[in-house]
Amino acid sequence: MNRIAALTADLKQGRYTAALASLYGEEGATAAAERYAGIAEGFQALFGADKELHFFSAPGRTEIGGNHTDHQHGRVLCAAVNLDIVAAAAASQQPVIRLKSAEFEGMDEIDLNDLSVQEQERESSAAVIRGICARMVQLGYRIGGFDAFTASQVLKGSGLSSSAAFEVLVVTILNHLYNEGKISPVEAAQISQYAENVYFGKPSGLMDQTASSVGGFVAIDFNDPTHPVLEKIAFDPAEKGYHLCIVDTGGNHADLTADYASAPTEMRAVAEALGKTVLRECSYDMLMSRIGELRAQVGDRALLRAIHFFGDNDRVARQAQALKEGDFAAFMQMAIESGRSSFMYLQNVYSCANPQEQGLSLALALSERLLQGRGAWRVHGGGFAGTIQAFVPDDLLEEYRSTIEAVFGQRHCYVLSIRQQGGTQVL
Repeated sequence: MNRIAALTADLKQGRYTAALASLYGEEGATAAAERYAGIAEGFQALFGADKELHFFSAPGRTEIGGNHTDHQHGRVLCAAVNLDIVAAAAASQQPVIRLKSAEFEGMDEIDLNDLSVQEQERESSAAVIRGICARMVQLGYRIGGFDAFTASQVLKGSGLSSSAAFEVLVVTILNHLYNEGKISPVEAAQISQYAENVYFGKPSGLMDQTASSVGGFVAIDFNDPTHPVLEKIAFDPAEKGYHLCIVDTGGNHADLTADYASAPTEMRAVAEALGKTVLRECSYDMLMSRIGELRAQVGDRALLRAIHFFGDNDRVARQAQALKEGDFAAFMQMAIESGRSSFMYLQNVYSCANPQEQGLSLALALSERLLQGRGAWRVHGGGFAGTIQAFVPDDLLEEYRSTIEAVFGQRHCYVLSIRQQGGTQVL
């Protein structure tokens, strides 16, 4: 029996179930073992059997507080969740990375002899891989070829940041295959963000990658993005009798890059008009003292988005304090306030280019009707299409899920739990 066949047999026979329980819990360990066996078989079918195989995992993330604050060097609350992307990978003697995702046709093949930006690769996974390798070389880390087969529960468009999970996964593979695990979780996130900004072409902040890389429930202050301040908070909504739900409204994400980019662009325009680079360097009082003259210079929406930033950035600190003090009711009230600010001021609940499609607005309206006085609801992540977040009490979960899925479809309400581990080598 070859190496991979033996490993697959051990997984199916339960040899690694106890080890997987540390990541997926005792209830999910058996299913995880079957999943890992399938990933190993997918690797073998593509790359051969007699290789030293390693498994890696990176989780999706949920944004808990601070909507579009990270790219202005603001504060966020975020958490890794129990849905992940897993890779079976083996080092290669050739300077080529070959990566096949089960969910997509085709295979990425990256020649490590050329790490320059490839314009034809923009907005592709190949660009992300090449950008990660380029940044690691710039920072003095080793890179090398590998073959990998991946399978993801963090589906594209789920609002759980499949892109960040993929980026962190690639860094994690290179970190352990070639750098003895020396790259810290924060630096792994920064490498991932560089690849997304410079090579992929999306001007994202650092929250998504940090949440996936670090794991757990985390408050992050990006005032100095080169040295973000992290504080893990011992909080689990399940301990308060609540479920963390993400509702996928099934919106069309095509052609939304300009919408996503408009928020940081307009916020930065306000900061520059105030003589600064990002809004964290400014203050609400600075804005209000010059709002009349700024209106003609940057426009109304940019000012409203700046007002949102100052409110939500302050709110994150108060939410974190409420959780540390055990005041979950105050936390939920502030989550609702954050959502309303996003709707009114940030204006990222639907695209102005397509006002007939307002799945997020509808999901928020249904959530308010169902959870008023009992839970919380808000837009989740980048917005414009995609997902909302809700904190749902145990006794309302089934009614909430059935109502939501009657509108948006079966399995469009994800009931999540917090994952303590970030990007990691498994087994």
